Amino acid sequence: MTTRPSLVLALLLLAVGSSSGQRMDIDAQMTAAGGEPIEQKSQGSRPSAQLVATFDGLGFGMKPGAGTNNPPTPRNPSDNTIAVGPDRIVQIVNSQLAVFTKTGEVLYGPVSTNTLFAGFGGVCEARPNGDAVVRYDQLADRWLVIMPIFRRTVFDRDRSKPGDPAAPGQAAQPGPAAKPGSPPPLPEQPPRAEGARPAAVAPPADGTYAICYAVSTSSDPLGSYYRYAFERPLFPDYPRPAIWPDGYYVPTSTGDEVIQKHACVAERAKMLKGEPAHEQCIVVDGVNFLNNADLDGKALPPPGAPNIVIAAGGAQLKNVLNDDAIFVWKFHVDWSDPRKTKLDGPTRVGVAPYSYLCGGQLTNCVPQPGTDRKLDAQGDKIMARVVYRNVGGRESIVATHSVNSTSAGGGVRWYELTLDKNRDVHVHQQGTYAPDAFYRWMASAAIDRNGNIGIGYSFGGAPNFAGQRFAGRLAADPPGQMTLHEALLASGEGAQTNTLRWEDYTQTAMDPTDDCTIWYVGDYLKKEAPSYSTRVGAFRMPGCNTR
Repeated sequence: MTTRPSLVLALLLLAVGSSSGQRMDIDAQMTAAGGEPIEQKSQGSRPSAQLVATFDGLGFGMKPGAGTNNPPTPRNPSDNTIAVGPDRIVQIVNSQLAVFTKTGEVLYGPVSTNTLFAGFGGVCEARPNGDAVVRYDQLADRWLVIMPIFRRTVFDRDRSKPGDPAAPGQAAQPGPAAKPGSPPPLPEQPPRAEGARPAAVAPPADGTYAICYAVSTSSDPLGSYYRYAFERPLFPDYPRPAIWPDGYYVPTSTGDEVIQKHACVAERAKMLKGEPAHEQCIVVDGVNFLNNADLDGKALPPPGAPNIVIAAGGAQLKNVLNDDAIFVWKFHVDWSDPRKTKLDGPTRVGVAPYSYLCGGQLTNCVPQPGTDRKLDAQGDKIMARVVYRNVGGRESIVATHSVNSTSAGGGVRWYELTLDKNRDVHVHQQGTYAPDAFYRWMASAAIDRNGNIGIGYSFGGAPNFAGQRFAGRLAADPPGQMTLHEALLASGEGAQTNTLRWEDYTQTAMDPTDDCTIWYVGDYLKKEAPSYSTRVGAFRMPGCNTR
């Protein structure tokens, strides 16, 4: 099936072989189509990946650096992302941004995310919005920041018109010379039920939603930026940007009360030059959270190759909490003739059966010691990042999500998919990492230049407070196994009791200096802390040495 921009695609994916509202038989769940078990019930026997750097990032206990405008404490849940360049790390959590060295020195911040849009005008400058996300475009040595606008916007009045020529951003240098300004505080927000996200709202006659892009003009994150604002007809929740040669792909979700997603792509080539640019979007109904393939390394896919989009099966709002497939689309963008832009799919790719960890999102799930409050697992969705890597002409995509395990805890289901000459997706290997009765969930994956896979994830379950760990495998190891012993990044020291939401996502990032070091960030709580801290770590696989 083919969809085109501005058309609504009614896909209504029905779970094949799933039992609505019931937990799938666990023994069956852990068996692939060929009958082999895929749940890994013990730690890998190889030594852990080497932890080469670690420090606390944004969050409780961080000491502000130069240029800070003292933004409000990030709210729950943590929208925790990092990007890594040649010698700098940029982290964003909700509506805060900071720049670090690779040893953890704070060079700049925290500042509110709208600091990057100072002088741009309109809603991008006016509001330090949450859900902002950062990526490093390794192909161009540039930084990309995406900031959604969650209030309706009248562009003529707000001056930041979609597709207008971008003006170079104001330099944000650290130290007293930096004058990022103090953006106005967030306006008073009406109270919202715990854990809820706004439902979809039809675009009003007097305005639409929007999304803001900032693209650095160099490899220096403290330099200038080109800025863009694009209209979005749907509430642009939970952006998950991906780098691809022909565009910046940024899918978003409309809300928790509707099964509707927005698949969008922005004109990367022109944005890198600060030229007038466009964004093309396709509305997709009846699907789970979409994630576009995000390129790791500098080995490119074939010219003109479509970007791959992946979603989990099932449908939590329909009480379909399990499936035995994931779903794939091919996103073709045509910048010279947008009428030829299309989203081909979905194609059903059969996998070992799975059940959403704890029944999906916004559920009380992971137990904590000393409290009845349990944590959300976001078990309904494929997590960011879905990563693409071309290793010597072999094209792989790795994706993860959180599933129930046979031990009554939770595990990380992961897939390595491969692409054939027709750009069709096949399962190369799959596994569920659940080596004990505890919970491992909300993972993020990466692939190094040798094809080794690393996965960071939250770890918890009484008597353990929630923290962060990392596992991995070497490219030539037996399929379906995380063969490297689990590595500890951050041990939780306290329970989160003010909300069930435990970060919306963790994040990996590949170091461009060696294409070997995998950076990862996630949350933990310090002892008696009022709110979460974040821990950044860098891991290196055996045999993948720095250049």
